[in-house]
Amino acid sequence: MRKFEEIFEISAERRGGHSALNALLKPPLTSQELVARSDDRFLSTMSKCVFNSGFNWKVVEAKWPGFEAAFEGFDLGVVAMFNDDDLARLVSDPRIVRHGAKIRAVQENAQFLIRQVRAHGSVGRWLADWPQEAFVDLLEVLKKEGSRLGGNTGQYFLRFAGVDGFILSQDVVARLIAEGVVEKAPTSKTALRQVQNAFNIWASESGRSLTEISRVLAMSTG
Repeated sequence: MRKFEEIFEISAERRGGHSALNALLKPPLTSQELVARSDDRFLSTMSKCVFNSGFNWKVVEAKWPGFEAAFEGFDLGVVAMFNDDDLARLVSDPRIVRHGAKIRAVQENAQFLIRQVRAHGSVGRWLADWPQEAFVDLLEVLKKEGSRLGGNTGQYFLRFAGVDGFILSQDVVARLIAEGVVEKAPTSKTALRQVQNAFNIWASESGRSLTEISRVLAMSTG
């Protein structure tokens, strides 16, 4: 496995130099910024990622003001209490993408996030306090306790929410395979632990966030 600085050099050469590459690396939110975000914004971001999965992202984005209105601004308490009549109404609402299973997932994820609020004070505090070196464990929680948050959906939610972490995109996986971290796309717990270990080593070497490392890996192949 190469040192991070070597992979950074590969990406810098592909992107026009160190300055050009660094300009493309957006850091995650700070703990203070995560805590400052309201709980409804996390549910909104989570829901958008659920609907984006398997859909045209541009269609979902264009309809998002309608989603915000239909789901009452993604207020956790309101959405969590939606009844069958509310869900039936949403399935027929032209303001949103009318996918019954994903609509129900929004309600289920509101309930999931309420549990985190009760345990930690807020969604932002829960995410801010999660240790960077155990990011794959957070992905496992999203997969097991959330709704439709497995695979890359949970990873994209955390990225768009500003949480420090990686996305196992095709380009990132290609670099991980090239570095001998894994032999194929990591799906097993063992393989994900190997990925986490590699990212932890690169973070220790470079002092960079997992988010930045993930982007550098992606740009070293894509």
